[in-house]
Amino acid sequence: MTRASDRADLLVLGSRGRGGFHGLALGSVSHQLLHFSACPIAVVRPRPEPAPA
Repeated sequence: MTRASDRADLLVLGSRGRGGFHGLALGSVSHQLLHFSACPIAVVRPRPEPAPA
């Protein structure tokens, strides 16, 4: 994926959406790309589930 960043304007990555303490940390792929990507990165988290009524 780092090779793709040479041609890209922005890399958009999905997140698993873990909550709590684990939700604060980036995953291994996001972490690697943060350091080695040739373009900006956006990590997108899923929308939270609405609370049951």
